[in-house]
Amino acid sequence: MKNLFRKALTKTVYVKQGQEENSGVELVEVPPSQQLMYVVFFSIAALAALAALEVAHMAFLGGWNTEVFAGIMSVVTFVLGVFIGQKA
Repeated sequence: MKNLFRKALTKTVYVKQGQEENSGVELVEVPPSQQLMYVVFFSIAALAALAALEVAHMAFLGGWNTEVFAGIMSVVTFVLGVFIGQKA
């Protein structure tokens, strides 16, 4: 699973070889930093905890909690932003 996230967050960049106009272009992969990997793992753990909290709230109190759902949407938006921003 760790390699799946690492592969998804790896950025591919084109690097020009040499100073001449006829020089070739090389494709280089830039792996994500370890801090970014920790942030993604922590965010996914927080998402799972918030989802479990929402399920427990529905099971025991019989209702939907909009604040917990807003937290879930915030974490989802953050994770999607990280993936889109890292690939840009």
